[in-house]
Amino acid sequence: MTRSAPREVLRTAYQKSVAAYWNNEKDPVNLRLGDVDGLYHHHYGIGEVDLSVLDGPAETRDERIIAEMHRLETAQAEVLLDHLGDVRPGDRLLDAGCGRGGTSIMANARFGCQVDGVSISEQQVAFANEQAARRGVADQVRYHFTNMLDTGFETGAFRGIWNNESTMYVDLFDLFAEHSRQLAFGGRYVTITGCYNDVTGGRSKAVAQIDQHYTCNIHARSQYFRAMTANNLVPISVVDLTAQTIPYWELRAKSSVATGIEGPFLTAYREGSFHYLLIAADRI
Repeated sequence: MTRSAPREVLRTAYQKSVAAYWNNEKDPVNLRLGDVDGLYHHHYGIGEVDLSVLDGPAETRDERIIAEMHRLETAQAEVLLDHLGDVRPGDRLLDAGCGRGGTSIMANARFGCQVDGVSISEQQVAFANEQAARRGVADQVRYHFTNMLDTGFETGAFRGIWNNESTMYVDLFDLFAEHSRQLAFGGRYVTITGCYNDVTGGRSKAVAQIDQHYTCNIHARSQYFRAMTANNLVPISVVDLTAQTIPYWELRAKSSVATGIEGPFLTAYREGSFHYLLIAADRI
């Protein structure tokens, strides 16, 4: 994938603080789960939990929980990829805010196409490129230290673009303007994201705790649709995944990799102040 001349990646104090957070992050909730099969994600899980993992020998209980959590987060990525539509081997995809790159590798394995990932974390980019090399797909899956608000990729170059739990770090109007520029006409954009519920008002206490924990800025649900409409992205599918993600969080709270943020997530979901949505939109 050709890119234009290098751009300044970190342009604001906030972007520098986010990059520093992820450059220094070595959280077992991400790394130990990825160690299960070498797919390293930075998102949460969905689906029914196999509660049998809580039974059996105590000395292997946590190992079973970790494997089940990883299965659920991989299932989440599969659902996102399901909504990208008809992707062919000759197409190109963009993973915006790629983390350690797991979903990009899954997309390449499923579709056989070129995938580019971008992140403002140099550590994440280096880690992800190493994983692609280990899997023998470095010629097809590439990760770049660049800002997803101004990537330098060509206009209309991509058949599909996604954000998997990364939109809360940027202005949505700026993000969707760049995605709209990069998508070919008729291309598909998909995001899975947490957003606060406009109906219940502003950010609840639990949502504010999530913001603080991840150094992010969770957007209102309505803001996604306003920003998409302003940038020629027309939603074709909206799926509320909230009920499907609660079991993951309940299981995570019982694991050795719990971080303390499980309580605020469960509170926010259960009180209705926070939603976990998948939004798919076409570029018109």
